[in-house]
Amino acid sequence: MKAAQSFDPRVDAYINKSAAFAQPILTHLRELVHKAVPEIEEDIKWSMPFFTYHGQMFGNLAAFKAHCSFGLFGADIREALKKDGYEGESGMGSLGKIASAKDLPSNKVLTAYFRQAAALIDGGSKTMTRPRKAAKPALDTPADLSAALKKNKPAAKVFADFSPSCKREYIEWITEAKRAETREKRVVQAIEWIAEGKQRNWKYQNC
Repeated sequence: MKAAQSFDPRVDAYINKSAAFAQPILTHLRELVHKAVPEIEEDIKWSMPFFTYHGQMFGNLAAFKAHCSFGLFGADIREALKKDGYEGESGMGSLGKIASAKDLPSNKVLTAYFRQAAALIDGGSKTMTRPRKAAKPALDTPADLSAALKKNKPAAKVFADFSPSCKREYIEWITEAKRAETREKRVVQAIEWIAEGKQRNWKYQNC
């Protein structure tokens, strides 16, 4: 019997709307995943059914006009699949294009892969790592701001101690001014705030 907390009704709806050939394939894979890994959870992401396990992306299902796909997430499990001849280029997912149940490995083999994927996550494998954003390069202090800072030693000291991001906020605010008069006013205001130890958005956050 299905566990209400594990089977998402949105996945039921997705399967029911899929082509007739796809429904038994998706249902079989779904139930086999739950049987192999009872703690699996379901979700819908990018309009497709996804499985998550202990907060990590585990796998996903998808149905197309003439085939289905099933994918397992994580570099370690994908490497294991490649060694066994899967992860081919014939279609999206880990098992290539699945047009019928005959295209699937045996239940025993699939269960072993599912449990291996779960064990890898239990062992610390991350399947949802995000690339770190590259730090923005430091901006040169514009001449007018630099000249104003030289005339105000307290402001110059505070500005020198600011983090690169805090300096960037002031520099961009000043250089984005479209009129010379606006820019001059922003330089004067900036010096006043900087001398008081305030960052550009001091009303909302702290450096």
